[in-house]
Amino acid sequence: MADISHEEPITYISPLVYLIGAGPGDPGLITTAGAQALGRAAVVIYDALANPDLLNLCPQDAQKIFVGKSSDRHTMSQDQINQLLVAQAKKLAANKNLQGRAVVRLKGGDPYVFGRGAEEAQELFRAGISFQVIPGVTAGIAGPCYAGIPVTHRDLASTVTFITGHQQDASEDSDSTQTIHYTALAKLGGTLVFYMGAKNLPEITSKLIAAGMDPKTPAAVVQMATHPEQKTVRATLESIAEAARQALIKPPAITIIGKVVGLGSELNWFQTRPLFGKTFLVTRTRRQASELSKQLLALGAIVIEAPTIELAPTPDINTVDRVLGSLKNYHGVVFTSANGVEAAWRRMRELNKDARAFPDRVAAVGKSTAEALNQIGIAADVIPEEFTGENLAAELIKRLGNKNSGKLDGLRLAFLRADIARPILTEQLRKAGAVVDEAVIYQTQLPKALGPQAINALENGGVDWITFTSGSTAKNLHTLLPEHLRDAVKKCRRISIGPITSQVLTELGWPPTIEAAKHDISGMIEALLKSKS
Repeated sequence: MADISHEEPITYISPLVYLIGAGPGDPGLITTAGAQALGRAAVVIYDALANPDLLNLCPQDAQKIFVGKSSDRHTMSQDQINQLLVAQAKKLAANKNLQGRAVVRLKGGDPYVFGRGAEEAQELFRAGISFQVIPGVTAGIAGPCYAGIPVTHRDLASTVTFITGHQQDASEDSDSTQTIHYTALAKLGGTLVFYMGAKNLPEITSKLIAAGMDPKTPAAVVQMATHPEQKTVRATLESIAEAARQALIKPPAITIIGKVVGLGSELNWFQTRPLFGKTFLVTRTRRQASELSKQLLALGAIVIEAPTIELAPTPDINTVDRVLGSLKNYHGVVFTSANGVEAAWRRMRELNKDARAFPDRVAAVGKSTAEALNQIGIAADVIPEEFTGENLAAELIKRLGNKNSGKLDGLRLAFLRADIARPILTEQLRKAGAVVDEAVIYQTQLPKALGPQAINALENGGVDWITFTSGSTAKNLHTLLPEHLRDAVKKCRRISIGPITSQVLTELGWPPTIEAAKHDISGMIEALLKSKS
């Protein structure tokens, strides 16, 4: 290899630039080292094939620069990307306020497997800039795996060869080191994996057959590998190009050729998950949506988060502080949402209070609220079997009431709630004789608009299910949507978390397709898995 001239390297405590492999699409495939490096990013320069969810691992103040490329459109040329890396690294090195931070180059797959990462590293070396390369899971391994295809198998393939599918080929007798030698590939056997060859598939397959490979060799094309939108087409070497054309396969896609493809029906764990390929519109708050989204994604669903509720601080902090400052004077404190728990705890820490301030009895309307309490070291004493305000009131009366009168007989209860909480809980407790001090611990607001992804999906008929976790999510979605998209909601299947939400949906003209028997997120998942629709 020829010597590469360079300036004297600059010494840094840690690398100034990280070249990170983001994997082929599933954000869970990022390595621990890659995630940690993203956590130091002052600037992140990312590709189209890097899952944008990974940007959430960066500090909030990190500058994000998109340099994505496709077969027919380049945001930047490779030379421009190389120079951008150098320029951003030098700029960061000169900023003393950002010491310990890094420039992160986030590349799809692995930086050194058809990713041109070596060219970027060479440019940094020439400029004397310290760097580190963090490998990623390459599509040639992950894509077949997610399609149920092992690239090697003791009985079927002892070799695997990675080939670029859009390399401009030279003739077989050319001196070019970049020539794809189809005759050698045909004789090699094992597993062949072609990257980026969707457009050239007819040429690739015809050349392999002409070189002597058996036309009946199993073959597959995997589009959007490891994404919930993954599509796999299986055929033989002689028919895979036509099968891919009929299936409308588009880049990014990889092609696998070899006997191992025949194992796909036995090992296809990814595309056989119960909700695979179903698109869900999740309407919770942005924080809560993640909880439901993770479970849906794990079951194979495509998730579009469309928050219809935003949370805001309470307008009456004095009342909140008065209640929180005298919690020990109450016989119990009542929470009807995880958001209420988190808002109360946040304010308590600002007041320099901790879990010792809570009274002996703490009630939670359901499992998620109880789990939020567990996070701050509080075990809920009262949780109803049915997660509604009515049932929580009945359980409190049963557990705390006078055994003779069945009344609460002046017991003082603090109720920390949202501004839109239903009044039924307070009414029933007061009717039973309790003294209830209510404090609005947080407000709910209507977002300015739904995200464009949600709007486009509804307009194009691309939504299978819409999830509703409260009457508010239903009412707010109705308000945010124009008339024609309200009609589009009727064409989607709708799942409700419980009877109160179902009642609101019915009043809006969107009666639920199914309702969760257990009124929480796990209950919704169970209902979906039982549903045959």
